[in-house]
Amino acid sequence: MANTVVNPTRMELTRIKAKLRTARRGHKLLKDKRDELMRQFLDVVRENRALRKKVEAGLEAANQSFTVAAAIMSQPAMEEALLYPKQSVELEMGFHNIMSVDVPEYTFQTHSRAPGDIYPYGYAATSGELDAALENLSRVFEDMLQLAQMEKTAQLLAQEIEKTRRRVNGLEYKIIPDCEDSIKYISMKLDENERASTVRLMKVKDMILKEALEEQKAKDAQAVERFA
Repeated sequence: MANTVVNPTRMELTRIKAKLRTARRGHKLLKDKRDELMRQFLDVVRENRALRKKVEAGLEAANQSFTVAAAIMSQPAMEEALLYPKQSVELEMGFHNIMSVDVPEYTFQTHSRAPGDIYPYGYAATSGELDAALENLSRVFEDMLQLAQMEKTAQLLAQEIEKTRRRVNGLEYKIIPDCEDSIKYISMKLDENERASTVRLMKVKDMILKEALEEQKAKDAQAVERFA
């Protein structure tokens, strides 16, 4: 029987049956939501893994180019070349909904579309490896932003999956069994009360019949005495 005390009445039975129907419907919807969230999460994880490898390869190539440029150029010359950047970036963040989860959506736009604006220096006093390093960083920047978006999306989806899983388990292992036990308990009590009422009615009927028979016997005895 359920741990909570319930009144064994027909009104309470009707209320708990309605609650059970709602719990079962909610349980099915939450299970469907959990399954869809898991599918979305696995898709994001696969994309995240592939993009991470691409970003790591791009950063490695840029780092190698910087290393070679640092070996060719002097430290003051490299610092002077990179001191005043020509290009600026504006980052915007929006949201889009995945299964009632608001996940971030990052977009960025450069101040200028000219490809040469990524180089804030003249070409005469710098190494070609420095150009390659900046070019690699420029290409990998958008992928890094996309990677950050995917990792945050995966984190938010994982949190929602855990929350939904707890709700599904609460319905499946607590609320639904408690409702079923309460319905069984109330039905049993109502049946017992109905049987007890039937027994009482039968006893009352027997008593009435017995009194009627005794009265009839008394009348018959009186009639015999009058004719005797």
